[in-house]
Amino acid sequence: MLFLILSIICSVTVGILFKFSRHYNVNNAQIVAANYLVAIILCYLFFNPNLNEVNTSSPWHIYIALGILLPSVFLFLAISIKHMGIVKTDAAQRLSLFIPILAAWLIFKEDFNVFKVTALAVGFPALVLILSKPSQNTKNKWIYPTVVLLGFGIIDILFKQIALFTTLPYTTSLFIVFSVALVIMFAVVSYEVLANKVQLALKNIIFGGLVGIFNFGNILFYLKAHQVFAKNPSTVFAGMNMGVIIIGSLVGILVFKEKLTKINYAGLFMALVAIVLIVFSQIK
Repeated sequence: MLFLILSIICSVTVGILFKFSRHYNVNNAQIVAANYLVAIILCYLFFNPNLNEVNTSSPWHIYIALGILLPSVFLFLAISIKHMGIVKTDAAQRLSLFIPILAAWLIFKEDFNVFKVTALAVGFPALVLILSKPSQNTKNKWIYPTVVLLGFGIIDILFKQIALFTTLPYTTSLFIVFSVALVIMFAVVSYEVLANKVQLALKNIIFGGLVGIFNFGNILFYLKAHQVFAKNPSTVFAGMNMGVIIIGSLVGILVFKEKLTKINYAGLFMALVAIVLIVFSQIK
C-alpha cells in the first residue's frame, strides 16, 4: 500500500508544481524538456534498459507516436492547471480511462458487462459536471482539460499496445519513448531560442527537474504497487484513480482555494462512482 500512496503523492505533486510555476513566469516547453531529461536519467539508473535488444522490428511507430503525444499533452496539462485548476484537470486526466474502454468495445470488440456500460453512463455526465464553469472567467477554457482527457486516453491505448510487445521489457520501451519525447522537446525549445529569441532560464530547468523526479516517481511506484498486488490489480487501478481525484481535489480546494460549485462536486462524486463500477467490471 505504501507504493500506491507514494505513486498518488507523486502524481498530485506534478500538478502542484505546475500550479506554483505559473507565479514565476516560466516557459512550459523548457520545463517539459527538462522533465524528460531527468526522467530518462532516472529510468536508466533504476530500470537499466537493455538497448541492445532494440531493433527495426520494435514498434517504432508507437514509440514515435507516444514521443510526440506525451510532451504535447503534458503542455496542455500545464495550461489546463493554470486556467481550470488542479481539481478539474486531475479529474479529467483520470476519467481518460474511459477512452481505452470505449476503444476495447468499439475497435477490439471486447465484450461489455453491465458494470462497464453503467460506468460509461455515469462517467461522461460526471465529466460534463466537473468541467461546468462557475463563472465566465473560464469561458472556452474547457478545451484544455478536454484535450488532456482525450490525449491521456489515446496514450493509455498506445502503452497497452506496447505492453503486448513482449520481445522487449516494458521499461526498455518506456526509456525509448522518453528519449523520443526529449528529442521532440529539444527541437521545440531550440526553435523558440533561435527563432523567437526565447532565453533559457535556470528556473525552468529547476521546475522541470522537479517535475521529472515526481513524474518518474509516479511511474516507478505505480509499477511496484502492481508487483505487490499482482493477484489483485484492480486494487491498484481503483486506488490510483480515486486517490488522485480525492487528494488532488483536497489540495486544489484547501491549498489553492479553487472555487467549485455544487454541480462540480456532484461531478466529482459521480466520477468516483464510475471508477468503482469499472473495478467491479474487472472483478466480474
